Amino acid sequence: MAGVGCASSEAPDYSGDFAWLSKPEMLDKPVDVFYVYPTIYVDKTPGNMDIAREDLRENARGLLSAQAGIYSLYANLFAPFYRQQSAATQSMEVNNGGRDAFADPLFQTGYADVERAFDYYVTHLNPDRPFILGGHSQGSMVLIELMRRRMGDPELQKRLVAAYLIGYTVKKDDLENYPQMKLAQGETDTGGIITYNTQGVDAEGSPVLLTEAVAINPLNWKIDGTPADRESNLKAIFFNDATGEIFEEIPHFCGAFINTETGALIATDMQTPEEVDLVHMGRWPHQVYHRFDYAFFYENLRENVKKRIDAYMMLSQGSYRCICE
Repeated sequence: MAGVGCASSEAPDYSGDFAWLSKPEMLDKPVDVFYVYPTIYVDKTPGNMDIAREDLRENARGLLSAQAGIYSLYANLFAPFYRQQSAATQSMEVNNGGRDAFADPLFQTGYADVERAFDYYVTHLNPDRPFILGGHSQGSMVLIELMRRRMGDPELQKRLVAAYLIGYTVKKDDLENYPQMKLAQGETDTGGIITYNTQGVDAEGSPVLLTEAVAINPLNWKIDGTPADRESNLKAIFFNDATGEIFEEIPHFCGAFINTETGALIATDMQTPEEVDLVHMGRWPHQVYHRFDYAFFYENLRENVKKRIDAYMMLSQGSYRCICE
């Protein structure tokens, strides 16, 4: 069904507040986050989300807690609405059936919105502060494309604290073809990419885990297969993504290791939630925990955001250094 349908509304005007899911009036933190929400639109037609639909706007607001909450304690939160591609037009085939999902015109409609939002943001809303890029799923796809196209600018690279591109594949080819795209190597290096796709040991094929995937483990910040036990998992927090309501909090929820052959992040020794069904997950294949990429490791991610900001601010007060150099 890829490519079916058309854009459903006029291109957003990012000079106006209506086009922004979050645009703070008070900038009380030294660092920003530019956050792009995942797929929330599922209708077959039109092929792209109408950002004026209030039900979808409300669903996106829920993600400001369910995902962007890992950033917003420590960073001013900017998040554009965008005409994202509908889930009904996205392939659920393993490895996207061998096709390039980034080339789909419906995806490119949403991407073009976010690129214009980002350009408006760095021109008018943040001409000089450091920033984080944060996303999930389609939001991470958009930010991968943004890093390819816009983050080659050395001045933007210097201001990048980190890019949390979670829930879609950053490939080895990306790292080889785009010098500005560097996988984070540990817990506190700056300017790098944090990326992973969560699965169980017996996962049966993920449409978001592509060949040549790279990853970093959010429990021990290793990029090899070193396992982390669940004692290192500070707390999983499960949300109703559409409302931002917390369903359940579970300290030491699971361990994890990276499968170095596939690049998948494998969740291990999981506790069983009382309020969340990890077996029947809609369209997602068996043990593909894509919906919970943030939830499983929520407190570890939030702690890491602070550590990377602190490291960036310390470095910026001395001679600038990051893994981009």
